[in-house]
Amino acid sequence: MFDRAKIIDTSFRNFLSEKTPFNDFSDAFGYDPLIIIDIFESQLISRLMDIKARKLRSQGKSFYTIGSSGHEGMAVVGEISRLTDMAFLHYRDAAFQVQRSKKHHGHTPLHDLLLSFCASSDDPISGGRHKVLGHKELFIPPQTSTIASHLPKAIGAALSINKNKKLGLKGNLPEDAVILCTFGDASLNHASAQTALNCADWISYQNLPLPLVFICEDNGIGISVRTPSDWVKNSRMNSPAIKYFECDGLDVIESLKVVNEVFEYSRQSRRPSFLRMKTVRLMGHAGSDIENVYRSHKEIEISELEDPLLKTTKTLIGNQILSHEEILNLYLDLEKRIDRIANEVILKARLTCPEAIVSSVVPIKEIRSLPPIPSEESRKKIFGNEWDQMKVGQPLAKMINWGLNDILLQYRDSVIFGEDVARKGGVYNITANLESRFGKNKVFNSLLDETSILGTAIGLAHNGLLPIPEIQFLAYFHNAEDQLRGEAATLSYFSNGQYTNGMVIRIAGLGYQKGFGGHFHNDNSLTIFRDIPGIIVACPSNGRDAVLMMRTCVEEAYRYGRICVFIEPIALYPIRDLNVPGDGLWNTEYPRDLKEKIPLGTFHIEAGDKELCLLTYGNGYYLSRQAREILSSKGIVPTVIDLRWLAPLDEKSLSDSLSQYTNILIVDECRKTGSLSEGLITLMMENCSPLPKIKRICSLDTFIPLADAANLVLVQAQDIVDASLSLLGRKL
Repeated sequence: MFDRAKIIDTSFRNFLSEKTPFNDFSDAFGYDPLIIIDIFESQLISRLMDIKARKLRSQGKSFYTIGSSGHEGMAVVGEISRLTDMAFLHYRDAAFQVQRSKKHHGHTPLHDLLLSFCASSDDPISGGRHKVLGHKELFIPPQTSTIASHLPKAIGAALSINKNKKLGLKGNLPEDAVILCTFGDASLNHASAQTALNCADWISYQNLPLPLVFICEDNGIGISVRTPSDWVKNSRMNSPAIKYFECDGLDVIESLKVVNEVFEYSRQSRRPSFLRMKTVRLMGHAGSDIENVYRSHKEIEISELEDPLLKTTKTLIGNQILSHEEILNLYLDLEKRIDRIANEVILKARLTCPEAIVSSVVPIKEIRSLPPIPSEESRKKIFGNEWDQMKVGQPLAKMINWGLNDILLQYRDSVIFGEDVARKGGVYNITANLESRFGKNKVFNSLLDETSILGTAIGLAHNGLLPIPEIQFLAYFHNAEDQLRGEAATLSYFSNGQYTNGMVIRIAGLGYQKGFGGHFHNDNSLTIFRDIPGIIVACPSNGRDAVLMMRTCVEEAYRYGRICVFIEPIALYPIRDLNVPGDGLWNTEYPRDLKEKIPLGTFHIEAGDKELCLLTYGNGYYLSRQAREILSSKGIVPTVIDLRWLAPLDEKSLSDSLSQYTNILIVDECRKTGSLSEGLITLMMENCSPLPKIKRICSLDTFIPLADAANLVLVQAQDIVDASLSLLGRKL
């Protein structure tokens, strides 16, 4: 009763060997019998692979048993879609991958999938890091057991096709490609799915090209929670701009007809479609799922009677395409092949050293060389009368704007987008004039949804574009953090470096904004970025550094597919003066030499005495420079180090440098708990010899209040002075 895989397998064999009579089958008239047989073979392979995975799991040789049984109808989609229709897949779509693999000569799906099941380092997609569906040559980026987080990036991939065309670029996908995104009925309810579908509606409603096919594989249950009858249909059929289709995914003939209509519609109209494909879940959610805890024995048996293999078998036999005996022989032959391959695969190497595991966390393979530097004439034409203004020092906001102008000019593939970034120029006018200078295809507004913004960036990068999305405020990023943590940052890792989605995410953040309060506009925590492996986190404190660091980030994203988070201290955007009004000491001159950059990990040292070092970044560097002026009047001239790069830190160079100082005060503008200062103290404890005397000063563990009350919880210049004197044992 409990080994449903064995029961389903036995029932199928008995049906064939006993030549069970039936009269319910679909008429296959008008369809090529060879295509139906070919699809059926993929369905059989998918089922037998599920059964084999469970057997291997019981022997401790396989490690993942979320299968595709009941969803074998997806083999039809693998047949109808083109090889170059990039597919972001549901984790139950093995039949799709098997069928698509037949479009690529020499592909070995049985071998490859078994390598993935057994976590072999020879697995061609993840290198043994996880069981994933995916293959570079099949245009299937890897997905693990994600729920709906892959839907937003499908939007970006679909959008990228027309973007490349308008920009005169040759992307990774042909101009007539369609993007495919599949998911389950339970996943439909996830926020990521809803935001993606809304975004697709929003784009298509404006008659913008979006060739995208959503397929909801509706098996009526999410682990143990039932989906209300017709919920998928009734929640999606009245979409304002996404055409709705549905089919019985258990019926291969009906599926061939409807799936073909769906792809023809989206390919020809360049508009999105939504297909509800009826499926059934067999063998529970996964091998560890005890299904009879939440489903009655009768319910389980009713589901098993809808086995798509039985339905396709009846169609083949009823239309006299194959006999009972021929199908049984095919099933047994495939089983023998899978057993034979599995016996070879279980002997293959697995990951055995940490270096191999982490080798693809950071993309290191150059995916393209840098574009040529624009001529001075072309730059003058873009900047207009601002070209001569570059000789005069400017604040951070203007410098970033100029830096983005140069980037958009040099990198034809680059695009800037986000809320209000186009005509308005962003909340803080940072992207002013970019749309008018470079056009709506390179600089465009998004809808007000951070998940869609970051998902779009991932998808655009999949098709060769260089996205530079803007998040208006640091606190807004939390609405979408899984798009960075679970999708963008993991792509290189789970594809063994074969796929990357390089981007530079600009985020206005940190505290000290006058007139603003609350955690939405003054978020002084960077903790969320600090534990995401492989990403670059930049935080410039002044205009010149911002330009040079942005150039480095763009280069890393473009050449290697790195994920860069560029934190722009909002409060420093307009700042011109340092110590007294009118001194202009925080203005900087624009670095017009485009070859000039600040390499990753390079920190700035404002030299002073060895007795005291102020170690800081962002607003903290600005405040520390003010504190240094005050301390100088007391005969103390501290060295001030601006980290600039918060990840990765150049730990060796930094610890070697810090070992020179007797006392170190870490000035961290972020909240004390979870702040960068914790990591810096650990770094010094582990690496500095001799170990300096260390103290840190941080903002309080609280959200930031409005107006002058903010100064009571944020680090101030006088606080740095007082902490420095205390550390040195001097009178306050």
